[in-house]
Amino acid sequence: MDASTREGLEAVREEHGAGLAALGGRRLTGFALVRFVEDGDWFADCPVVLDFDGVQAEICHWKFDELSISWNSIDTTAAISGWEYVEQTPAWSDADERLESFVGQELREVALLEWRPSSRHDLADGTLAVEFVFAAGRFHLANALDENSIDIGDAHPDFVRHRLGRGADLPGRGTGGGGNVSEPAEQPVQGIRLPRSPIG
Repeated sequence: MDASTREGLEAVREEHGAGLAALGGRRLTGFALVRFVEDGDWFADCPVVLDFDGVQAEICHWKFDELSISWNSIDTTAAISGWEYVEQTPAWSDADERLESFVGQELREVALLEWRPSSRHDLADGTLAVEFVFAAGRFHLANALDENSIDIGDAHPDFVRHRLGRGADLPGRGTGGGGNVSEPAEQPVQGIRLPRSPIG
């Protein structure tokens, strides 16, 4: 994993809280995710790229508790390299019915959602999701146990919501986690290099 990967609420908030909070007030102008050319299926192991008026947030979940957030590093117009273990062709796509309705909307708020289930025997305990709130709704990108998931609407009640403060610096213009409120509720320049085969 690259240097943008962090584990746990405090590490992610310290590294990326300010950048995520600073997206507030910007419009979601586009998105990209990886689909297979042959059947159109989503390859959920690859980053979900969200473009907010030219600031590109690239989010990817790994294993049980690792969250990678990078900024303005992926060229979604480039071909994807490193496809070695499945005979299908991955390509960047701007088609996804879950996200399409949010394009053009102004982002009101960003939060980190921390999974804290009543059962302490849950392997996902402590994993994080990133929530984006708009006037007409919200979605969050969560860890589906070693891959991404996109969920629309209010989060499951076992998530604890940590709202990120507004008015922080954009990525590259400052550091720090920004304010927050807790509520119950290999880095390429062009394209991406796909993860190695999970089989060996």
